[in-house]
Amino acid sequence: MSLESGALLDAPSVTHGFVTVRGARFHYTQSGAAPADDDAILLLHGLPLHSYSWRHVLARLDGEYRLICLDLRGCGGSEATRRGYATRDQAKDVIGVIDALGLRRVRLIGHESGGWLGFLLCLTAPDRFSAFIALNTSHPWLERKGGVPWSAWRFWYTAFWEYPGIGRRVLRHWPGFTRFLLRSWAGRTHRWDEAALEEFVRTSRGKEQSRVVEQNLWQFVIHDIPRLALRRMDRERLEVPTLILNGDRDPVTRLRPVSALPEHASRLEVRIIPGGHLLPETAPDVVAAAAREWFGPSRNADGP
Repeated sequence: MSLESGALLDAPSVTHGFVTVRGARFHYTQSGAAPADDDAILLLHGLPLHSYSWRHVLARLDGEYRLICLDLRGCGGSEATRRGYATRDQAKDVIGVIDALGLRRVRLIGHESGGWLGFLLCLTAPDRFSAFIALNTSHPWLERKGGVPWSAWRFWYTAFWEYPGIGRRVLRHWPGFTRFLLRSWAGRTHRWDEAALEEFVRTSRGKEQSRVVEQNLWQFVIHDIPRLALRRMDRERLEVPTLILNGDRDPVTRLRPVSALPEHASRLEVRIIPGGHLLPETAPDVVAAAAREWFGPSRNADGP
């Protein structure tokens, strides 16, 4: 990562660490004291971002929880391997990191593709997650009319990034497209920190990182979309209490506010808030407030 570690969060409790899991070295950023059992919050970023995308949320929750921001395989400071980018493979990565950190159970926040990964984690390993917040992503049980893949046109931009051998070249040689999308997703009124914007553009156009973004998206195309189209997710039930926050101007993900989906989840709520597709960037106060509400206070909290 090109940014200095202190830029991630201006607090003395921030540390950086590495663990080796399933043949790859994973980078994570951590703040806060060791939790009592399941007090820690694990944060999973979206694409083409990395753990630095959580900097505003961490700044607001520092001192209240143990916060662990993981760079997923091949992103940020984590090692890029040749394979291992299917959602199910990445879920195994996350469980392996949780084990390596000695945690029995965590609270989970996932943004965009990290939110989609969070759903698979909570469905396949519900005993490892006490509660889940998904940002700017869809749950797997969409209505046929207006749902995935019927609203797949909103993911038009992935056509430039996902095709093997082509996507990585677009990311490497057309950084203006990445910059345009990030600005569009944040919204016209959002004033980017230019250094942060360029960090995400720079890391997504590296030789290995561009391949990682391409492979992530292609694995979603060949594995996840068919499962959704065939409604195989309808057979699965979510037992982890889950809150979805979506922006009312999100150009990618559109959901209706609901307070329950009893046929699919024990407790699931969808809230629509002001914002676009990058809520950790543009609405960190709302995200932090939702974490306090949905997760409750940490038993080791130093803050309020």
